[in-house]
Parts: sequence; C-alpha cells; structure tokens
Amino acid sequence: MALPGKQTLSFSIDYKNNCFLKDDQPFQYISGSIHYSRIPQYYWKDRLLKMYMTGLNAVQVYVPWNFHEGAQGVYNFTGDRDLEHFLNLANQTGLLVILRPGPYICAEWEMGGLPAWLLQKPNIILRSADTDYLQAVSNWFAVLLPKIKPWLYINGGNIISVQVENEYGSYYACDYNYMRHLQTLFRFFLGEDTVLFTTDGNTDKEMTCGTLEGLYATVDFGTDTNISEAFKRQRRFEPRGPLVNSEFYTGWLDHWGDQHARVTTEKVSKVLGEMLTMGANVNMYMFEGGTNFGYWNGKDNFVTSYDYDAPLSEAGDPTEKLLAIRDVIKQFRDIPAGPMPPATPKFAYGFVTLKKVKSFFYALLSTLSPMGPVQSHYPLTFEEMKQYYGYMLYRTTLPRDLSEPTPLISPLNGVHDRAYVSVNGVYQGLLQRDTALVMNVTGHQGDTVDILVENMGRVNFGSKINDYKGLLSNLILGKDVLTDWKIYSLDIDGAITGGWPHSARKQSNPPMKKELSFGPNLYMGTFPPNGLSWDTFLKLNEWTKGQVWINGMNLGRYWPARGPQQTLYVPGPLLSSNQPNNITVLELEGAPAHLRVLFMDRPQLNATTDKS
Repeated sequence: MALPGKQTLSFSIDYKNNCFLKDDQPFQYISGSIHYSRIPQYYWKDRLLKMYMTGLNAVQVYVPWNFHEGAQGVYNFTGDRDLEHFLNLANQTGLLVILRPGPYICAEWEMGGLPAWLLQKPNIILRSADTDYLQAVSNWFAVLLPKIKPWLYINGGNIISVQVENEYGSYYACDYNYMRHLQTLFRFFLGEDTVLFTTDGNTDKEMTCGTLEGLYATVDFGTDTNISEAFKRQRRFEPRGPLVNSEFYTGWLDHWGDQHARVTTEKVSKVLGEMLTMGANVNMYMFEGGTNFGYWNGKDNFVTSYDYDAPLSEAGDPTEKLLAIRDVIKQFRDIPAGPMPPATPKFAYGFVTLKKVKSFFYALLSTLSPMGPVQSHYPLTFEEMKQYYGYMLYRTTLPRDLSEPTPLISPLNGVHDRAYVSVNGVYQGLLQRDTALVMNVTGHQGDTVDILVENMGRVNFGSKINDYKGLLSNLILGKDVLTDWKIYSLDIDGAITGGWPHSARKQSNPPMKKELSFGPNLYMGTFPPNGLSWDTFLKLNEWTKGQVWINGMNLGRYWPARGPQQTLYVPGPLLSSNQPNNITVLELEGAPAHLRVLFMDRPQLNATTDKS
C-alpha cells in the first residue's frame, strides 16, 4: 500500500490503447543504445548528458556476462564494470533504462557476451536447455538480477523494461524450454510486474522462434525496411500493445578489409520521424558505439572501433546526424533547454619513436609466462589451458632435417585464428583460419618450432558461437604429425599492466639477426607529458598488424594493412599530464624501419588498402 500522498510508481503495457503506461499515463520512449563496456567510466556522464540533451528520454543497455564473470564464479562490478554506477548516472541525468541482460547479447562483442569458460564443457549446447548451460546461466542471474531489482522503475529506480535473451529467433536451436527457463528466472528475481520483452529480426521465422507467451514481442529494423510491413509483422505476434522498434539502425559495423560503414543522416531522420509519427517507441542502435578495447571484439573480422557511424562518434562527439535527430525529436517532445555539451578536446601529441624489446620468442617467456609451459603430446586449446583471450605460444622441435621447403599444414582448418610460425627464432610465415592452411618451412632436426597463436575474437552470432581457440587439431609437417608440445599461456596484459617492459632494468640486448625484425616482436617507447591529458588518436603508419597498450591499458588491435580503420582511439584519462606516458606495441608480422607512431587529433576510420 502506498503511503498517503506518495505516488505509486508503475510501468506497464496498455493493450487497450496500444501504448506503454508510465504512472498510469500514456508514454512513448525515444531511446538510444550505449554500451558502458565500450566507454571508459570517466566519460559515462558526458555521453549520457549528450543523449539527454538530444531529447532522448531513455537509454538501452546491454550487460555482457563475460565482462563481469571472466573466470567461473569470480565476479567484477568495479571500475569500468560498475553497472550500478552507470545506472545511477543515467538516473541522475534524467534517463530511463531499457536493460538487456542477456545472457546472450550479440552486440558484435566477444562470443556474444557469453563467457568462454562455458566451452570447458566440450559438448555444451549454448543458448539451449542444456543442463550445464542452464546451471551456469542460473548461477549468473542469481548474482546479477538481485543487483538489478532495486533499479527497476517500479522500485524507485529507472529501469522500465527488461529484455529476455536477444534475437533468439535467429538462433538454430529454437528451444522454447530454454526461453521458459529464462522467463522463470526473470520473474523469480524481478517480480511479476516487470515488463519483460523479446527482440527479433523482421522475419516470420525469427519472430516465431524468438517469442514466448508472457514476453512482449518487439522487432528491429533499419532505414531500408518498409516500416508498415515491419510493424504488421509485430502485430501478428502482438495484436495489441505499443509498436516497438528495439533496434533502429543509425549506422552499421565495420569489418577488416571492408569500407567504413555509412548510413545517411537523411535516411535516419526520415524513418525516425515516420515511426514517431505512428506513435511507435524507438531505440536507436547505436547512439554511441564506443570501442572494442582489449580483446572484446566479436568474430575474428570485426575492427577495434565500434564507431558505428552513430550520432555520437566513437570519441563521444556530437555529429551532424545527432543534430538532425534532435531536430526530429523536437517535433514530438520538449527538448531540454541549454546548449549541447561540446566535443571533448583533442590533441596531436605528434611522433614517438619506439625501440625493440629483445627477441619476442627467445628472451621473454619467463616474464610473459611466469608459470612456465604445460607439456602435452598433442596441442591443447585456449579453453583447455584456461586462457580465454589474447595469445598462446606452442613450442616443439623439428622431427627431421628439412633442407627443402616442406609444407606445414593445418588439414582440418584447426588454426583459430592466426598462427605466426618461427624456426629457431626466424620468422617463416603465417597460418590463418579459413584462408591460409599451408605454408613452407625449412630447418634442421631438433630446431625449435615456435607457433604464436592469436585469438582474434570469438564468433558472436549464429550457430558457431561455440568458437574454440588455439590449435584445435594436429599440424602436419610433410608426412609427420607434430607432437610433444610445450604450451605457454602468455599473460602479456598482466606484465604490461605491472609496468613491464618500461620498468625493467636496462639490459644489453644480444646481437640479433636482421630476420628478427619480422614476425612477432615487442616495441616500447615513451612520450613526455605536456600538461594535457586530452583524447588523441594513434596512427601506426606502415606497421602491419598487432596490439597496443598505453600506460598499461590495452587499446585493442591494429591492422592498417587491411583497413579500413587506421587509428586507435586513446581516451584522454589514460594519459598523464605530468609523467612520461608509456606505449608498448606487439607487432605480429613486421615493423617499419622507422619504428615511429603518430598521435593525431582526429580519427581515420575509412581507408582500405591491401585486402590480401
């Protein structure tokens, strides 16, 4: 019972009048998607304020399970993972929240948000009523959903609705028992009055397999769709209630080797206006995309930037598209008074010259793999080694003399995803999933064979999300099966976060053959403080492919030879205004002779070069 004079908060569906009701009044949301996991915590408030000043009254938020439970039973909700702090900032800003806690989220995020430790069960059927999967989901939701409950609007918070799973109709399993289990979990932890919904693509098959009685069915579609037809399809599954486009695409994602995706401002404005005129509730995906820092990109061909051609850029800057969207929204609701917050300041810190850190394979394993190797007759996967991201080193020896180039073959396409092969420290070439399954090597019996395997990101959509990494099957050298491996889990991030290599005592580097400039090597440098800690963009001109850390933070992958992305976003809060700033580069194939990198004051996301 409500206290005298105190309004009872409510959010519900009015099936009679085809709308949402907020505190018993008709309500239409105009929302935008923002991913806290892709934006430094320091900037959350800035981005939310810009969304509010555009005229949005809600934001839509994914919760990536693997971002919070990286190892089974070990939970992290601190710092950039502080979900409740994000919800509180949105609440303070005046924004309602549409929460999408999964357990699967897609989002072009590593394994669609599912934690890779699930794959330790080799026969697990993800996103189904598989017993092992359901137990893991139930354990996770028993931690997450009690944190969410106080933030429900009906409990005085700002979460108005909660999505169950995500676009489940596009998954092959079509397992209604799984969806019923999720529904039971959500109702148990969040109560009977919470608005639960599903989102599916605009096809009959997707809507059939993704919807469930008791969960409000919504659709998603972009600017190239017939709006009336899309909402007619929603009506076939929800004859009454509000029209909802849960993902209206303001842009699109980028792949290595393709052009930077664009969706015109004119198309976005036109279709948004038409949907709002119909009284539809719209969430714009994305409103700000952000960045796939570290190893969080999904699938092995998604770039580091998640700019998405969104109304707010990767760096959170207002665009012409945002201003046009604000002009559309003005026609339907009052816009907050006051100016739009400006773009964050940018600075071109200029060139920094790096130097090589010893030979990658020979000198660094005691630092990068302090636990030493695991010995195995046959290769083990990342998952079997309980290392889920980044890089692992597989080491064996040549079983015989190879005076002539001899094929090294991955006969079952078992390299996931790229393998950099060296013999006695000399780089010999590359094996790559799906595209390069054979290469030649030479050497002598007993020579050390080092194979550095890179996990490029797990598949995040479709039937192949059970995406194991490493050497999944034997490698064949001529007529020999390579065996007797030493396998090193490489904690490159841990070493660099701890200050290495910059903190290491200066040591004289042994003379190295010229060939060691090719293949995997680490490079380091510093640039002096100049009193500023402003956003900047790192360009690695003529570098080939690799990973970059600034002051211990993993900025993500670079691959300018493939494009389109040529710069990495460096958030200003990473930089020190009064101490030297450290940069560490893992170059995997070949560094340029000049060893320079450039810090620019603007991004370059649209240059495609060699697609080989």
